[in-house]
Amino acid sequence: MYMSQLYSPTLRETPADAEIVSHKLMLRAGLMRRSAAGVYAFLPLGLRVIRKVEQIIREEMNAIGGQEVLLPIVQPAELWEESGRWADYGDEMFRLRDRQGRQFCLGPTHEEIITALVRSEVRSYRQMPLRLYQIQNKYRDEMRPRFGLMRGREFIMKDMYSFDSDNEGLDESYWAAYKAYARIFARCGVEAHPVEADSGAIGGDVTHEFMVLADSGEDLVLFCPQCEYAANVERAEGVRIPRGGDEQPHLGELAKVATPGARTIEQISEFLNVKPEDCIKTLLYVADGQVIAALVRGDHNINEIKLRKLLGCETLELADDETIFKATGAPVGFAGPVALSLPLYADYAIEHMVNAVVGANELDQHMVNANLDRDFKVKEFADLREVQPGDLCPRCEGRLEGARGIEVGQVFKLGTKYSEAMGATFLDENGKEKPVIMGCYGIGVGRTAAAVIEKNHDEDGIIWPVSVAPYHVIVVPVSMKDEAQAKASQNLYEELKAAGVEVVLDDRNERPGVKFKDADLIGFPIRVTIGAKSLEQGAMEIIIRRTKEKLVVPIEDVASTVKNLLKDGEIR
Repeated sequence: MYMSQLYSPTLRETPADAEIVSHKLMLRAGLMRRSAAGVYAFLPLGLRVIRKVEQIIREEMNAIGGQEVLLPIVQPAELWEESGRWADYGDEMFRLRDRQGRQFCLGPTHEEIITALVRSEVRSYRQMPLRLYQIQNKYRDEMRPRFGLMRGREFIMKDMYSFDSDNEGLDESYWAAYKAYARIFARCGVEAHPVEADSGAIGGDVTHEFMVLADSGEDLVLFCPQCEYAANVERAEGVRIPRGGDEQPHLGELAKVATPGARTIEQISEFLNVKPEDCIKTLLYVADGQVIAALVRGDHNINEIKLRKLLGCETLELADDETIFKATGAPVGFAGPVALSLPLYADYAIEHMVNAVVGANELDQHMVNANLDRDFKVKEFADLREVQPGDLCPRCEGRLEGARGIEVGQVFKLGTKYSEAMGATFLDENGKEKPVIMGCYGIGVGRTAAAVIEKNHDEDGIIWPVSVAPYHVIVVPVSMKDEAQAKASQNLYEELKAAGVEVVLDDRNERPGVKFKDADLIGFPIRVTIGAKSLEQGAMEIIIRRTKEKLVVPIEDVASTVKNLLKDGEIR
């Protein structure tokens, strides 16, 4: 490919709406352009990267018995109604009607349609295990699309679905995909850490996310440096700490105190001169239409996913101002557990609190010296809070550390969630009808490419690993007007191309500095510079993008040196 013909409009300035490194560099290097919020067009260089990531995924999915299919983007509402997710999925789903008024959606995910496909064909245990995958666009109407390909409204995903006759088969499928994911991300040039996660709207009991640790990551990952425990903040387990010693604590007298204008934990702590950990937050929720109260320590945050699982509810929302006033008799900021006629659910940390500060269910009033059992009773204790760095590891005696992570993939054990709801059954070896046991395995293709950039860049631009680089080599003559340089560049270009090397010749009549800057910005792993001085000496200069190492190589050895560098992986 000649640079003069390549559609790669590079930018010297960073677009104002680009926030993170990968977003900035993908725009500046001419890999993509914004069409609308969260919607991007891939230009030739960007699409080459995407296709290379896809090819790595295909190879690894095929290696574990995956068979590629292509499912419709437009999905009928009836299938989603069968699974119960049409009403539950929420505003992220793009919904539409055809000219007959029938409802459809643009697929945010494909569990329903793949289950419907398999139930019509798979009737016997002999037809399983079955692993079907696709690489296709997904559509989600994100409330706040941002960070380029990290959170978009249209994005490319690989999703594989496994169908097994028993849990042992599901285990095999799950761990086969898990190990394949580790290979995929390593081949793409990033280290992705598997962490325990929540299954969210997809459902299922067991799931792991694959996280690339980066400062730009949206998710907080908690991990133990002393053992292998790692989880995202939604799933991380809190430790229930037993009360120490046999000594009975002194219980102060419950008293109401005026706290004018103090609604937040910070304001209450400052006003009463107490620590946040000596306060109890009382949060009111509406769970499947019933108002309940959740208690967490003042310095902790509630984990709504854990609360939803404890309650076993379909819907969970923070109560609005009117509901809070009706339940407590006070505006927001003054709710407390004492004399509150609601079911109380409390985090484990509440169990051993003594003489706590709580809301008094009255405007500008709080209570001090509130104590469990004497002043209020809890219906159930559970792990309800967001775990924080510095907390105890739930697996060993270590302390958890935190890091930001980019989720690039996730594997789920779905079990029979969809097969039971949608009637996907088979006959076992005894002729008994049973629901198919499913798994689901997703990789964000564009997000993986963006994560590669987040981990492979410098102040000059992208540093592509060879495996996903749009092209491997760029040949840069200092001046195309110099006949000797132009001829030597063309000869090397043809020789590399004939050898199967993906090469670009920068044949533009631009200043050398412009060519070098573009080469570094785009991130070609190898640059071969051809100048008048080096040609006089019978040599060319090879620059390795990652290390900036320069090799002066005789002209006749340049092509073989480049091929060896690429083959040996020295520049990965």
